[in-house]
Amino acid sequence: MVTTGLVRNRLEPAASSAVEGFRGALEGEGRGASAMRILLVEDDQRIAHFIRKGLTEGSYTVDLAPDGNEALDQVVSTSYDLVILDIMLPGVDGFEVLEQIRGRGLKVPVLMLTARDTTEDKVRGLDSGADDYLTKPFTFAELEARIRALLRRGFTEAAAHLKLGDLSLDPVTHAVKRGGETLELTPKEYAVLEYFMRSPGRVLTRTMIIEHVWQYQFDTDTNLVDVYVNRLRRKLNDPEGRTLQTVRGFGYTLRPAP
Repeated sequence: MVTTGLVRNRLEPAASSAVEGFRGALEGEGRGASAMRILLVEDDQRIAHFIRKGLTEGSYTVDLAPDGNEALDQVVSTSYDLVILDIMLPGVDGFEVLEQIRGRGLKVPVLMLTARDTTEDKVRGLDSGADDYLTKPFTFAELEARIRALLRRGFTEAAAHLKLGDLSLDPVTHAVKRGGETLELTPKEYAVLEYFMRSPGRVLTRTMIIEHVWQYQFDTDTNLVDVYVNRLRRKLNDPEGRTLQTVRGFGYTLRPAP
């Protein structure tokens, strides 16, 4: 079982309406933001709920998979920065999921989070390609610390700088430059830009951006994304949208300036 008391203390009620959510998104700039996307593979809904809520408060975006088959489908179709993986899952167990992830050449960091606490299980998990192994019960503070360590390690190994034309972004320091000039972005502006730079040339819909950066259920008619795109265009000196382009009827895409 998870140590739920430590998680509950971190949780706050979600916004009860689209208007409250929109206001909260704009007012929440000071809390910090990240485009880091995590896949949580956990069949216990109670534990999954606590972990997801706690990580969302920490500005991570968290997708859930309740079984091994769905986990494999999601990890193949979506680019994740980290996978948190239980072992005892319906159908395909966590060991098999991990082996298939590594067998497909995916280098995403994997943190095994499980009640299986024997030395044999830990050795098997690490030898199968897990980057870390944490047993239940656990404290949320330790889980967060291990996540931060794995993400730092991943950035170090992956030459973290993202570049597109004269635009560069460093996910470690959160420094953003264009043409050698440092840009001052709010946390949410940074998170939106990082999402675009991790998907250059890909058309991102408003729904995709909201789910990835805010993970709230907004009214589909909200102009929240448009507000942030316009902010970014001003700071990128791109008022005509030549770099951060509008794809009418679909969303936006980031391309090198012509």
